[in-house]
Amino acid sequence: MDFDCADGRRPLAAGALLLSVLLPGAAAAAPAAAAPRLYVSDERGGAVVIVDPQQRQVLGRVAVGKRPRGLAISPDRKRLYVALTGSPPAGPGVDESKLPPADRRYDGIGVIDLTSQRLVHTYSSGIDPETFALSHDGKVLYVSNEDSGQLSALDVTRGSLRVTVAVGTEPEGVAVSDDDRVVYVACETSNAIYVVDAGTMKVVAQIPTLKRPRAIYLSRRAHLGYASAEFGAALTEFSTDDYKVVKTIELGDPKVVRPMGLASPDGGRRLYVTTGRYGKLLEVDAESGRIVRAIDDVGERSWGIAVSADGHTAYTANGPSGDVSIIDLASGQVQARVKVGGSPWGVVAAAAAP
Repeated sequence: MDFDCADGRRPLAAGALLLSVLLPGAAAAAPAAAAPRLYVSDERGGAVVIVDPQQRQVLGRVAVGKRPRGLAISPDRKRLYVALTGSPPAGPGVDESKLPPADRRYDGIGVIDLTSQRLVHTYSSGIDPETFALSHDGKVLYVSNEDSGQLSALDVTRGSLRVTVAVGTEPEGVAVSDDDRVVYVACETSNAIYVVDAGTMKVVAQIPTLKRPRAIYLSRRAHLGYASAEFGAALTEFSTDDYKVVKTIELGDPKVVRPMGLASPDGGRRLYVTTGRYGKLLEVDAESGRIVRAIDDVGERSWGIAVSADGHTAYTANGPSGDVSIIDLASGQVQARVKVGGSPWGVVAAAAAP
């Protein structure tokens, strides 16, 4: 930000200067905070749904293409990226030989302009992109290509695919280190996290997990990461220094509890875990590895999760019930469930576009 005053203060805008002349001693009004927004991928409906969580209502739908899943917002809050795929849906245990063939014309990363609320580009992303992580400088998307067992680096400044590297089978959750030097990708049927050097795009380590790792969260408080294991009913805690497993945090009966999404309102001290068909949101103390509480009835097969900027509220995407839950984290109560229709998969929270 540029400043014209010698003492570093921002110069008054013309309107504010006029107000101070007409009304001596009047203080300039503080700029209004941008309204919060939720962006929800509707996998079955082929759209991104925009929700006002304060008014608890849908503001609009943006048609994007086939099977939108993973989501991320650019650092300037002007663009929303969404993973799209022409692969038919197939859950665990489905005989894929009986599914219709994939249509690769629909694979890509959609780009939504949040001011106009329109899809403006679809970038090539490699085969069957499921989710991704955006580098902290906003220049590169690291995309998990589920069907091909690869991780792709997409240069969003040019809109071009930079490089693709083989990782484990069925990669899903992706996370990027704070310094943008290391990428982590959870590979569901390899039961491992693959660690990739972002500069060379070479695999440098593998971290074993319990069965079917889904999401990854990197702590901002310690050199630790966490991966949810859907069929292992646990979190794997690992070191981001030596890529070794630190401990396993058990979350319950593997036949019942299905850990999916991961989020934290405080940089990793508390972890919130969605649990799919179990229907609860688990709060985990990361240091002790204990479940602090289980928040009931958050939604049918809750999957994607986001937390508000102030850390007071969590939001979950609930596929079968076609809604998004708004959960007060202080009380542990579901305040509302907003109907968005279709099959909500992912959710991100941000202030409205500037």
